[in-house]
Amino acid sequence: MTASLALSGRRIAVTRAREQTSELSGQLLALGAEVIELPLIRMVKDISKEALADVMLELGGYDWIVFTSANGVRFFSEEFFRLFDDIRAFGLLRFACIGDATAKAIAELHLKIECQPAVATAEALADDLIATGSLDSSKILVVTGNLNRDTLVTKLEGARAIVDCFQVYKTEKVDLTAEPAAADFRTRGADAILFASSSAVQSFVDQAASLQLGPDAKRPLAGSIGPQTSETMKQAGVPIDFVAKTPSLGCLVEALVRKLA
Repeated sequence: MTASLALSGRRIAVTRAREQTSELSGQLLALGAEVIELPLIRMVKDISKEALADVMLELGGYDWIVFTSANGVRFFSEEFFRLFDDIRAFGLLRFACIGDATAKAIAELHLKIECQPAVATAEALADDLIATGSLDSSKILVVTGNLNRDTLVTKLEGARAIVDCFQVYKTEKVDLTAEPAAADFRTRGADAILFASSSAVQSFVDQAASLQLGPDAKRPLAGSIGPQTSETMKQAGVPIDFVAKTPSLGCLVEALVRKLA
Protein backbone atom coordinates (compact mmCIF):
# COMPACT_ATOMS: atom_id res chain seq x y z
CA MET A 1 0.00 0.00 0.00
CA THR A 2 1.35 3.46 -0.83
CA ALA A 3 2.01 5.96 1.94
CA SER A 4 -0.64 8.23 0.44
CA LEU A 5 -3.30 5.59 1.20
CA ALA A 6 -1.93 4.45 4.53
CA LEU A 7 -5.39 4.50 6.14
CA SER A 8 -7.33 2.89 3.30
CA GLY A 9 -10.14 0.73 4.66
CA ARG A 10 -9.77 2.12 8.18
CA ARG A 11 -12.62 3.70 10.14
CA ILE A 12 -11.49 6.63 12.26
CA ALA A 13 -13.72 8.46 14.75
CA VAL A 14 -13.02 12.18 15.22
CA THR A 15 -14.28 13.89 18.37
CA ARG A 16 -13.58 17.55 17.63
CA ALA A 17 -16.23 20.28 17.59
CA ARG A 18 -18.12 20.34 14.30
CA GLU A 19 -16.66 23.71 13.30
CA GLN A 20 -13.13 22.38 13.93
CA THR A 21 -13.43 19.01 12.25
CA SER A 22 -12.59 19.89 8.64
CA GLU A 23 -8.79 20.08 8.95
CA LEU A 24 -8.39 16.77 10.79
CA SER A 25 -11.01 14.98 8.70
CA GLY A 26 -9.36 16.30 5.54
CA GLN A 27 -6.01 14.81 6.52
CA LEU A 28 -7.61 11.45 7.29
CA LEU A 29 -9.66 11.35 4.10
CA ALA A 30 -6.55 12.16 2.06
CA LEU A 31 -4.98 9.02 3.53
CA GLY A 32 -7.95 6.90 2.45
CA ALA A 33 -9.72 6.66 5.81
CA GLU A 34 -13.46 6.53 6.41
CA VAL A 35 -14.16 9.32 8.91
CA ILE A 36 -16.86 9.11 11.57
CA GLU A 37 -17.53 12.55 12.98
CA LEU A 38 -18.57 12.53 16.64
CA PRO A 39 -18.64 16.24 17.60
CA LEU A 40 -18.66 15.73 21.37
CA ILE A 41 -18.22 19.45 22.09
CA ARG A 42 -19.11 22.78 20.54
CA MET A 43 -17.72 26.29 20.97
CA VAL A 44 -20.21 29.06 21.66
CA LYS A 45 -19.43 32.76 21.76
CA ASP A 46 -19.69 33.94 25.37
CA ILE A 47 -18.55 37.50 25.99
CA SER A 48 -19.43 39.80 28.86
CA LYS A 49 -20.49 43.21 27.56
CA GLU A 50 -18.68 44.86 30.45
CA ALA A 51 -15.45 42.93 29.80
CA LEU A 52 -15.69 43.67 26.07
CA ALA A 53 -16.07 47.40 26.71
CA ASP A 54 -13.12 47.41 29.12
CA VAL A 55 -10.84 45.50 26.73
CA MET A 56 -11.65 47.53 23.64
CA LEU A 57 -11.23 50.83 25.49
CA GLU A 58 -7.83 49.71 26.77
CA LEU A 59 -6.71 47.88 23.62
CA GLY A 60 -4.03 50.40 22.71
CA GLY A 61 -2.51 50.10 26.17
CA TYR A 62 -1.55 46.43 25.85
CA ASP A 63 1.90 45.32 24.76
CA TRP A 64 0.96 41.75 23.78
CA ILE A 65 -2.23 39.95 22.86
CA VAL A 66 -2.11 36.18 23.28
CA PHE A 67 -4.46 33.72 21.57
CA THR A 68 -4.65 30.14 22.83
CA SER A 69 -6.95 28.81 20.11
CA ALA A 70 -8.34 29.54 16.66
CA ASN A 71 -11.78 29.87 18.25
CA GLY A 72 -10.45 32.72 20.37
CA VAL A 73 -9.16 34.47 17.24
CA ARG A 74 -12.49 33.99 15.47
CA PHE A 75 -14.74 35.28 18.24
CA PHE A 76 -12.41 38.13 19.23
CA SER A 77 -12.00 39.34 15.63
CA GLU A 78 -15.78 39.28 15.10
CA GLU A 79 -16.20 41.75 17.96
CA PHE A 80 -13.16 43.80 16.96
CA PHE A 81 -14.39 44.37 13.41
CA ARG A 82 -17.91 45.03 14.65
CA LEU A 83 -16.53 47.95 16.67
CA PHE A 84 -13.63 49.12 14.47
CA ASP A 85 -13.42 49.50 10.70
CA ASP A 86 -9.63 49.74 10.53
CA ILE A 87 -7.13 47.08 11.59
CA ARG A 88 -4.79 49.88 12.66
CA ALA A 89 -6.91 50.14 15.81
CA PHE A 90 -4.65 47.37 17.13
CA GLY A 91 -1.92 50.01 17.32
CA LEU A 92 1.49 48.61 18.29
CA LEU A 93 0.16 45.41 19.81
CA ARG A 94 2.37 42.33 19.36
CA PHE A 95 0.71 38.98 18.71
CA ALA A 96 1.50 35.59 20.24
CA CYS A 97 -0.28 32.26 19.94
CA ILE A 98 -0.29 28.51 20.51
CA GLY A 99 -0.55 26.10 17.59
CA ASP A 100 -0.54 26.19 13.81
CA ALA A 101 -4.33 26.46 13.50
CA THR A 102 -4.33 29.53 15.73
CA ALA A 103 -1.43 31.02 13.79
CA LYS A 104 -3.26 30.46 10.52
CA ALA A 105 -6.37 32.23 11.84
CA ILE A 106 -4.25 35.24 12.87
CA ALA A 107 -2.37 35.31 9.56
CA GLU A 108 -5.69 35.39 7.69
CA LEU A 109 -6.31 38.75 9.38
CA HIS A 110 -3.01 39.96 7.86
CA LEU A 111 -1.44 40.28 11.30
CA LYS A 112 2.15 39.36 12.10
CA ILE A 113 2.80 36.71 14.76
CA GLU A 114 5.86 37.57 16.81
CA CYS A 115 5.82 34.63 19.22
CA GLN A 116 4.72 31.07 18.50
CA PRO A 117 6.49 28.20 20.30
CA ALA A 118 7.59 25.13 18.39
CA VAL A 119 5.67 23.00 20.90
CA ALA A 120 1.99 23.92 21.11
CA THR A 121 1.57 24.14 24.89
CA ALA A 122 0.80 26.97 27.30
CA GLU A 123 4.05 26.28 29.13
CA ALA A 124 6.12 26.62 25.95
CA LEU A 125 4.38 29.86 24.97
CA ALA A 126 5.00 31.35 28.40
CA ASP A 127 8.67 30.38 28.21
CA ASP A 128 9.06 31.89 24.73
CA LEU A 129 7.37 35.12 25.78
CA ILE A 130 9.58 35.36 28.84
CA ALA A 131 12.62 34.74 26.64
CA THR A 132 11.82 37.92 24.66
CA GLY A 133 12.93 39.87 27.73
CA SER A 134 10.06 42.30 27.25
CA LEU A 135 7.62 41.25 29.96
CA ASP A 136 8.65 43.25 33.04
CA SER A 137 5.61 45.46 33.75
CA SER A 138 4.25 44.77 30.26
CA LYS A 139 0.48 44.54 29.85
CA ILE A 140 -0.70 41.30 28.24
CA LEU A 141 -4.20 40.40 27.09
CA VAL A 142 -4.85 36.65 27.04
CA VAL A 143 -7.91 35.73 24.96
CA THR A 144 -9.39 32.50 26.30
CA GLY A 145 -12.32 30.14 26.59
CA ASN A 146 -13.95 29.09 29.84
CA LEU A 147 -11.82 25.93 30.22
CA ASN A 148 -8.34 27.36 29.75
CA ARG A 149 -5.83 26.42 32.43
CA ASP A 150 -4.12 29.00 34.64
CA THR A 151 -0.60 27.82 33.72
CA LEU A 152 0.05 30.50 31.10
CA VAL A 153 -1.18 33.38 33.24
CA THR A 154 0.66 32.16 36.34
CA LYS A 155 3.99 31.92 34.51
CA LEU A 156 3.58 35.31 32.85
CA GLU A 157 2.70 36.99 36.13
CA GLY A 158 5.73 35.29 37.66
CA ALA A 159 7.80 37.15 35.07
CA ARG A 160 6.31 40.44 36.37
CA ALA A 161 3.85 40.91 33.51
CA ILE A 162 0.44 42.47 34.10
CA VAL A 163 -2.06 39.98 32.67
CA ASP A 164 -5.74 40.43 31.84
CA CYS A 165 -7.83 37.43 30.73
CA PHE A 166 -10.67 37.96 28.28
CA GLN A 167 -13.11 35.06 27.81
CA VAL A 168 -14.73 35.07 24.39
CA TYR A 169 -16.25 31.57 24.20
CA LYS A 170 -17.34 28.61 26.24
CA THR A 171 -17.13 24.90 25.52
CA GLU A 172 -20.34 22.91 25.77
CA LYS A 173 -21.04 19.19 25.66
CA VAL A 174 -23.03 17.97 22.64
CA ASP A 175 -25.63 15.25 23.17
CA LEU A 176 -25.02 12.63 20.48
CA THR A 177 -27.86 10.31 21.43
CA ALA A 178 -29.84 10.93 18.25
CA GLU A 179 -26.87 11.45 15.91
CA PRO A 180 -26.73 8.96 13.00
CA ALA A 181 -22.92 8.91 13.26
CA ALA A 182 -23.18 7.88 16.90
CA ALA A 183 -25.57 5.06 15.99
CA ASP A 184 -23.11 3.91 13.32
CA PHE A 185 -20.28 4.02 15.87
CA ARG A 186 -22.29 1.96 18.36
CA THR A 187 -23.11 -0.64 15.73
CA ARG A 188 -19.83 -0.96 13.86
CA GLY A 189 -17.20 0.64 16.05
CA ALA A 190 -13.97 1.94 14.51
CA ASP A 191 -10.29 1.21 14.13
CA ALA A 192 -9.36 4.28 16.16
CA ILE A 193 -10.85 7.26 17.96
CA LEU A 194 -8.93 10.54 18.18
CA PHE A 195 -9.05 12.99 21.09
CA ALA A 196 -7.68 16.50 20.55
CA SER A 197 -8.82 18.10 23.81
CA SER A 198 -9.56 17.31 27.43
CA SER A 199 -13.12 18.60 27.04
CA ALA A 200 -13.81 16.05 24.28
CA VAL A 201 -12.51 13.27 26.54
CA GLN A 202 -14.75 14.38 29.39
CA SER A 203 -17.79 14.59 27.10
CA PHE A 204 -17.00 11.10 25.76
CA VAL A 205 -16.94 9.72 29.29
CA ASP A 206 -20.11 11.59 30.29
CA GLN A 207 -21.94 10.13 27.27
CA ALA A 208 -20.66 6.58 27.68
CA ALA A 209 -24.18 5.17 27.55
CA SER A 210 -24.93 6.91 24.24
CA LEU A 211 -21.70 5.60 22.70
CA GLN A 212 -21.74 2.08 24.13
CA LEU A 213 -20.45 -0.34 21.51
CA GLY A 214 -22.64 -3.22 20.39
CA PRO A 215 -21.49 -6.85 20.70
CA ASP A 216 -20.23 -7.00 17.11
CA ALA A 217 -18.66 -3.54 17.03
CA LYS A 218 -14.91 -3.12 16.63
CA ARG A 219 -13.31 -1.58 19.70
CA PRO A 220 -11.19 1.39 18.62
CA LEU A 221 -7.68 2.25 19.67
CA ALA A 222 -7.62 5.65 21.41
CA GLY A 223 -5.21 8.41 20.41
CA SER A 224 -4.29 11.59 22.29
CA ILE A 225 -2.97 14.84 20.87
CA GLY A 226 -0.74 15.63 23.83
CA PRO A 227 0.08 15.68 27.56
CA GLN A 228 -2.95 17.58 28.83
CA THR A 229 -5.40 15.40 26.90
CA SER A 230 -3.50 12.26 27.95
CA GLU A 231 -3.71 13.27 31.61
CA THR A 232 -7.48 13.70 31.34
CA MET A 233 -7.76 10.30 29.64
CA LYS A 234 -5.77 8.67 32.44
CA GLN A 235 -7.91 10.31 35.12
CA ALA A 236 -11.09 9.22 33.32
CA GLY A 237 -9.88 5.65 32.83
CA VAL A 238 -9.74 5.89 29.03
CA PRO A 239 -6.88 3.68 27.71
CA ILE A 240 -4.23 5.52 25.68
CA ASP A 241 -2.96 3.53 22.72
CA PHE A 242 -0.91 6.22 20.99
CA VAL A 243 0.08 9.87 21.50
CA ALA A 244 1.18 12.58 19.06
CA LYS A 245 4.92 13.24 19.22
CA THR A 246 4.16 16.94 19.61
CA PRO A 247 0.69 18.48 20.19
CA SER A 248 -0.60 19.05 16.65
CA LEU A 249 -3.17 17.49 14.36
CA GLY A 250 -0.51 16.47 11.86
CA CYS A 251 1.50 14.64 14.50
CA LEU A 252 -1.66 12.97 15.82
CA VAL A 253 -2.38 11.61 12.35
CA GLU A 254 1.24 10.47 12.02
CA ALA A 255 0.99 8.60 15.33
CA LEU A 256 -2.25 7.00 14.15
CA VAL A 257 -0.66 5.81 10.92
CA ARG A 258 2.32 4.34 12.79
CA LYS A 259 0.04 2.55 15.24
CA LEU A 260 -2.21 1.01 12.60
CA ALA A 261 0.70 0.06 10.36
